[in-house]
Amino acid sequence: MTDDAGTPRRRASLELLRAEASDELSVLVAERLRGGEDPWAFMDDLPTVDELVVLLLRAERNGGTGRPSAARHYRVLRQIAFDYPPLTSTVWRMLGDEDSHRRWHATVRADAS
Repeated sequence: MTDDAGTPRRRASLELLRAEASDELSVLVAERLRGGEDPWAFMDDLPTVDELVVLLLRAERNGGTGRPSAARHYRVLRQIAFDYPPLTSTVWRMLGDEDSHRRWHATVRADAS
């Protein structure tokens, strides 16, 4: 979403984004538990609520603009940290996490392809 000047607009308050992300994580956990998975085996693979908020904001800002590059990933996440200061530590942790073991992490997916 952009305004008339072409700058991104905030979609919602951080509290609302966190509530949506928390609901989404609850659904993911419930689905995996119903599928018979052991929570000890998958809980570390799931993003935290704030990580999921950052991922959702990143997806919204990328808006289907083709294959994301490392430079674009950095710029988008950095802008999220500027727009939502309480997410700054999460953003920088995600940017500095080059050796992530989580399958959803951008660096893991980039190496897998």
